[in-house]
Amino acid sequence: MTQYIIRRLLIMPILLFGVTILIFAMLQLLGPYERAALYVSDAPEKVEGGIERIIEKYGLDDPVYVQYWRWLKRVAHGDLGFSKTGKQPVWDVLKQRFPATAELAIWAVVPMLAGGIWLGVTAAVHHNKPIDHIARVFSIVGWSFPTYVFGLVMLMIFYAKLHWFPPGRLSNEFQQLVISDAFHRYTGMNTFDAILNGRFDVFWDAVRHLVLPVIGLSYLNWALLLRITRSSMLETLGQDYVTTARAKGLREKDVINKHAKPNAMIPVATIGGLMILGLASGVVITETVFNYPGLGSWVAQAASTVDVISVLGFTLFNGVLLVLGNLVVDILYAIIDPRVRLG
Repeated sequence: MTQYIIRRLLIMPILLFGVTILIFAMLQLLGPYERAALYVSDAPEKVEGGIERIIEKYGLDDPVYVQYWRWLKRVAHGDLGFSKTGKQPVWDVLKQRFPATAELAIWAVVPMLAGGIWLGVTAAVHHNKPIDHIARVFSIVGWSFPTYVFGLVMLMIFYAKLHWFPPGRLSNEFQQLVISDAFHRYTGMNTFDAILNGRFDVFWDAVRHLVLPVIGLSYLNWALLLRITRSSMLETLGQDYVTTARAKGLREKDVINKHAKPNAMIPVATIGGLMILGLASGVVITETVFNYPGLGSWVAQAASTVDVISVLGFTLFNGVLLVLGNLVVDILYAIIDPRVRLG
């Protein structure tokens, strides 16, 4: 196990190096003058030799390897450039908005994993019975329904029609409270900070705003996880050791929970882990539809205004997050299935 973890740790710097190469290559698709224009926001700065001075100042016409090394050193010190959309450095925007996106992802994990795995196992155990057909219909609809269409439908029903779950992150009165000195920010996540402050009125308001984006973010992944769990469980139930367990007279409940389910969860654990990591990418559409002020809505606005620095900063941050998360998933997979670390 230790050797397996060491091998994965040794591979990680290579993956991170590859991520930085790809991000830098995207930036190099722009010419020196186009990249210089990203450093200024006012038209007067772009005339009277302003662009040439910027190219010279930042070395935008230096050899590629020199530019890459200079850029990599800035990135290592947290300098990802200036976000015109956020009106502050990209790293500051990431720190400011990440807790909102993390909170949304954390709450989305619960229905995604619990609902997808439970329904997948139930559908497989009751193969070709009514509950299996119902689960398959929900899965197909969820997998084929575009996220933005599903989000708009939920907004029309639960906000415009029923006035139950509003968009945004907090109501105005509570938003003013959480930014005041009377409310201490521990994590930047409203639901958790509200509990730590003993303000359950703020907690309830935050939950009301989270319901629709959580459903919108988790439903597609939930539907896919249901299909994967069902297929894996059906394959496991047809194995010889399951038939042998039944022949020994074991209760069907024990056969399912002690013999079939643990082995069926091996591929599900891998896919589920990658889905959790992919939630950071899925928030772009979800946060935009529900006007949720996280990383996704920020990068969507940056893309619409051609704020290249912000988009690439988010891409780099997301790429590093995926590499680190994938390491955790690989280690957990090796713990679940010893054949991985022995292979």
